[in-house]
Amino acid sequence: MEEKSFLNSYDNTEELLQQFPVEHPTPVTTEMEKRIQNRLLTGFANWNRGFDAWKAWGDILYTPESLYNVHSVHLTLKEYQAAMYGTLRRADIQMGAFHHMLVSDSWCAIRYAITTTPRGGEAVHDTVMEFVHFGDFGKDLGTRVIEGWAGTRGKDYDMLTMLQTKEEKEAQARAQREILSWKNPDTEDLEKKYPVLHPTKVVGAQGEAMRQLILSSFDTWNTGSASWGDALSENLAAHFDDQDEDKASYLAGRKREEETVSTKRLYFDSMLLAGDMAAIHYRTARTDLATGEKTPGERMQFLRFADENGTLKIQEIWTK
Repeated sequence: MEEKSFLNSYDNTEELLQQFPVEHPTPVTTEMEKRIQNRLLTGFANWNRGFDAWKAWGDILYTPESLYNVHSVHLTLKEYQAAMYGTLRRADIQMGAFHHMLVSDSWCAIRYAITTTPRGGEAVHDTVMEFVHFGDFGKDLGTRVIEGWAGTRGKDYDMLTMLQTKEEKEAQARAQREILSWKNPDTEDLEKKYPVLHPTKVVGAQGEAMRQLILSSFDTWNTGSASWGDALSENLAAHFDDQDEDKASYLAGRKREEETVSTKRLYFDSMLLAGDMAAIHYRTARTDLATGEKTPGERMQFLRFADENGTLKIQEIWTK
């Protein structure tokens, strides 16, 4: 493939931001963060040029050891490329605007628009969330993906596991069992009770206040406390897939769920804080109250915070 058929430059960030604007921008300050921002934007431009350009770009964005977790399925780079090849044979996929892009240290969390048009079918509009860990591989190789997490478990889980080797399937099954066996320590230290496996920087008093509010809301959720909703703004806007809810309907939905399922929040894979936004990827254990069956789960959320009469509140939530 000729080089002109895909983009690869660290000097075109402003131009790409015009093509893929960020609806809720947050600060990007360090040189590493700026390089990650550029890689994200360049990746979108190359994806929209078809599989061949995306594959050629992948030789620059990834290393042979890069890993990607697609809808909770842990894939090697070759398996990930095979999954994308199959997807792009069945449908045309176009990336749209970035709704969110949080970049912190060597990590990013993104939420973006996507349009999928099956061959001979009608276009479907959706949003996707991803968390990605990057590394600096030096002057020659540049900034590349170490590991990524794209979305949570979906209907294609079984199909994606078909790409794994027997050993990889067994390793993934062990990882799922480990989630169910996780025990939060009995402590009032919420940082120890709900650890972040991949921590990133916390900037300033507001960043620390947002972090503490996230931890305390986890704790009140797990204790079934009626005060769980206290962290939420009275003007809350909550978005889950294609559903939009206010605070009253959001809390009512939690109450209805408690009648059939007990969901415990366990720990964070990632927590990124930037400006007035946070992005969290966390694990859960769900118990069916009728059958007692336990299943591991995960959630990705973007949170927007605001000060209301001197008290920090969660004003908007996007969940996958």
